[in-house]
Amino acid sequence: MAKQYTDKVLLLGVDGLDPRLTKKFLDEGKLPNIKKYVENGAQKENLQLVCTPPTITPPLWTTLATGALPVTHGITCFWRQDPVHLDTAGYNLDSRLCHAEALWNVTAEAGMKTLVWHWPGSSWPPTSNNPNLHVIDGSQPAAVNSGVARIEMEKVTVAKESFDKLVFKPAATNNTGAGCVIEDIPDAEETFDTASLLTGGMSMQNIIMKHSDGEDGVEDTAADICNSPIKPATGWADAPEDAKEFYVVTSDGLVRRPCLILKNEAGVYDTVAYYHSKKDAEPIVTLKKDEYKIGILDEIIHNEEKYIGNRNMMVMDLAEDGSFVRLWMSKAFDIANDSMFHPKSLYKQVVENVGYVQPNPCFGGKNPEIVDRIMIPTWDEVCKWQSKAMQYLIDENGYQVVFSHIHNVDAQGHFFWYYGKNREKMNKMEQDFYQNAIERVYKQTDDYLGSFLHYLDEGWTIMIFSDHGLLIPEEEEKPLIGDAFGCNVKVMQELGFTVLKKDENGNDLKEIDWSKTRAVATRASQIYINLKGKYETGIVDPADKYELEREIIDALYNYRLNGKRVISVAMRNKDAMVLGTGGPECGDVLYWLEEGVNRLHGDALPMVEGYFDTSVTPIFIAAGKGLKKGYNSQRIIRQADMVPTVAHMLDVRMPKQCEGAVAYQILEDYED
Repeated sequence: MAKQYTDKVLLLGVDGLDPRLTKKFLDEGKLPNIKKYVENGAQKENLQLVCTPPTITPPLWTTLATGALPVTHGITCFWRQDPVHLDTAGYNLDSRLCHAEALWNVTAEAGMKTLVWHWPGSSWPPTSNNPNLHVIDGSQPAAVNSGVARIEMEKVTVAKESFDKLVFKPAATNNTGAGCVIEDIPDAEETFDTASLLTGGMSMQNIIMKHSDGEDGVEDTAADICNSPIKPATGWADAPEDAKEFYVVTSDGLVRRPCLILKNEAGVYDTVAYYHSKKDAEPIVTLKKDEYKIGILDEIIHNEEKYIGNRNMMVMDLAEDGSFVRLWMSKAFDIANDSMFHPKSLYKQVVENVGYVQPNPCFGGKNPEIVDRIMIPTWDEVCKWQSKAMQYLIDENGYQVVFSHIHNVDAQGHFFWYYGKNREKMNKMEQDFYQNAIERVYKQTDDYLGSFLHYLDEGWTIMIFSDHGLLIPEEEEKPLIGDAFGCNVKVMQELGFTVLKKDENGNDLKEIDWSKTRAVATRASQIYINLKGKYETGIVDPADKYELEREIIDALYNYRLNGKRVISVAMRNKDAMVLGTGGPECGDVLYWLEEGVNRLHGDALPMVEGYFDTSVTPIFIAAGKGLKKGYNSQRIIRQADMVPTVAHMLDVRMPKQCEGAVAYQILEDYED
């Protein structure tokens, strides 16, 4: 009879957590809670977990749930290639597209009450109706409810006595980095909205001709910007004689919320009161300068419907004479949206006992002040809320197996990790700021993980892991290929495989000329040949496919950027199976970028390293019941090994398509 090593398992997934950087901060004594897990746990000395390419969210979280490799489970990128149109891809965070069984279905079937919390890899919609299985979101990686409940963007209002009129610009980008005072509102550019795609969507058709067209566009995520005049307060039901007023524009420009600027007893303007209307005696909220408040409820009109939204606010600047105010507001989440909770009663449980879902931040990665005062503190609140919500449900509902994910490291990484190395138009002070900000994010994560430490004393087995790490790119310039968020045309155009249409002046249009295009690079690391009979645009005879693959691979290896080779590995689809990828959901040629010219993750092989002791490799730490203590394993532990190891420890059957192996070496009764 098989042995049951544990009867309670808590899986704490942290998207983007890097073992190399974790070790750096551990050795510097900056992560005391992770240190406790490591000292009481069993893992490799370097904390590495080996994954398969592509190093991007949905395929890796799916492997972590099924024990199957991407070539088997079929989730091979963030996006799924459209079978008809080569410039179109569909959203891949959909459990119905996965060809492998998840462990949570097995544990629920075995009678174990199981919670799956915001797992961005084939968890939503739930694939079992077993009453033991409870699932919260999983439709996107950003944050719980981010894809369905957002009814208003982040917002910055600048009010000055010198402004002569109220001006509102929805979805304005502030990519200058000069965010101390946001005024002279820029026109919103027509850009590829990467941030909204990260929170859900069914398909995309995106031609990447410059870096901001794709993944790098997330750095320029827009916010609603408002400029308001400050005037003496008039027409109020109850306002002091010396009060001043300004307006905040909400509801996509449909509503003006009046605000009062109020004096204290010393005669200094130190308070902003935010009202529903001037007729109200009581404000929605009052704020002092630098006071960060959460859980503010406000009526918001969105798509012609009225909602009650939950958001956070802070007065970032307030002149003592009341002549200047800068007010930040987080996204607003619809407080009634329970569509991503299964069963829906879980939403009511969390809201009534922990509080409304915390909105995640997306604005201001190029602006050190916004990162410092807004982005990191807002993620602090998301982490606290998630920890409290998970623990409440664990304790009240009696879960025995918990699969969980949090996105704070990866989300913030996409906004400002790049600036952790000195770049053009930066100075050493800015580099130091961003490196310190990265350290703060790791301490934030240490606090989050530390909040679950007490479960070790309560007989739980806890495993900490990630899908991939995040590196700080070494090089200033990256090649325009390997971006997961569209059709990468520039390098393939230079190599003669992709052709763009021209305008009347001979300039490139954002439109592929399929009559002359033999192949396209689309999604992360995939090249598709424009085959006759397979695609409606096809021009390549199937008999020429093999030789064209050879030509593409040769051209990729010979391509240079600033005199350096940029392609590390390129291979035919059939050969990629040795790396656990390839198959019918991949392109005809697969490739990965050379170390040094990478993005944060997704375009390179898993062992790639970057500046400031960063890497793309994921992390693994395991502690608690059934495991050795203070043990450094010599075994290479792979992501596909997670599921069989947990299944073995719980004494349940392996998921049907599981390909990994039990990491026996870390179990308490294994003898070296």
